[in-house]
Amino acid sequence: MKLPSVAGVIATLILSTPLLSACGSIPADSVGTFDRATDGDLVVGLSEHTPWAEFDRDSGTARGSEVELIQSFADSINAEIQWRPGPESVLAHSIKEGDIDLLIGGLTTTSPWSTHMALTRPYGESTTEDGSTEKMVMGVRLGENELLTELERHLAREAGEI
Repeated sequence: MKLPSVAGVIATLILSTPLLSACGSIPADSVGTFDRATDGDLVVGLSEHTPWAEFDRDSGTARGSEVELIQSFADSINAEIQWRPGPESVLAHSIKEGDIDLLIGGLTTTSPWSTHMALTRPYGESTTEDGSTEKMVMGVRLGENELLTELERHLAREAGEI
């Protein structure tokens, strides 16, 4: 077996350095949502689905178990939440178009909107009326991998997994 020459290894390293430095930090957001939201605004679509997410239009307040999770996530990155309540189907199109950053409201791993957004790893389970269980997820704008990763880490910390 012939080993590469020292000069060949050095040349390979020199030529590949610009390519590696272009990679930046991994994971990265395609449009920088996590960086924008940190110390800024996090735009969250809220599909009303008790007990996960409810919105009181009179007071402009949101409540529910997923609302609490997103509020604690926003607090952890010093972000202000802009709630965008609406039907799940409308919000799914809004996240695909980049009008919202996250979508909450009782989504499960079987969501028909998985082509419109990246689903988080399951963070919990829910029992359906027929007694079966479904794995609960949240939606993140496609391509926003740093936001997805940071949200998943937060969900894991909240669940006591890390």
